[in-house]
Amino acid sequence: MEHRVPLIAGNWKMFKTCSEAVDSATRLADLVSDIENVDIMIAPTFTSLAVVSDIILNTKIDLGAQNIFWEKEGAFTGEISAPMLLSAGCQYVIIGHSERRQYFGETDETVNQRMRAANSSGLIPILCVGETETHRDEKKTFSVLDKQIEKGLEGLTLDEQHSLVIAYEPVWAIGTGKTATPDQVQEVHAFLRDLVGKKFGNSLANATRILYGGSVKPDNVSELMALPDVDGALVGGASLQPDSFSKIIHYS
Repeated sequence: MEHRVPLIAGNWKMFKTCSEAVDSATRLADLVSDIENVDIMIAPTFTSLAVVSDIILNTKIDLGAQNIFWEKEGAFTGEISAPMLLSAGCQYVIIGHSERRQYFGETDETVNQRMRAANSSGLIPILCVGETETHRDEKKTFSVLDKQIEKGLEGLTLDEQHSLVIAYEPVWAIGTGKTATPDQVQEVHAFLRDLVGKKFGNSLANATRILYGGSVKPDNVSELMALPDVDGALVGGASLQPDSFSKIIHYS
């Protein structure tokens, strides 16, 4: 099996002013200066991207955005484009997070448009997929994920030279304190890797990093990272404090 460098990504959501983001990024960069063989990403709000980029330049931390629009420019009030994200210093972008789907009308089709924009610009997309508690109770987890992957990656031409990251985030485990069991996580991650293999071939499937997102904390990250198809974590609340996020990054 191909070696995949783990990625620990922090989604700061709608938290931190510019000065607070700078303080957190400065502290985190110091705490993880010893890290080897783990990639680190933080995704502040749009308003903090440029100032945080300056802080983490030449550190172990990469910059990500929380969303992207599919047009490069135009009369789209309130949106932000790939060239803007790149100019602010971003390497990654989170696409299709469950909160975007739940609160802001994101669909599999608009997720796909965002994926295409990121992929063509050189940004590394983190495609978020996951089922609700109702889906799981009705045993629809795999059909939901199949559709999200199929639609999300539709029309993209990818090979092993491309960087693709998928984040599995069971909606029922985000911000609830609930975490999927290790068996549940491994089963879904293996299923997702198989889907990518069927669509793009085994080389890309083996190179694709699949993150787990759903109440990841310092006390459960080691068990999750020990699973064969878990290649990192998309961390929400626990990424807001540099000390707790650093403990997650130092999971091994």
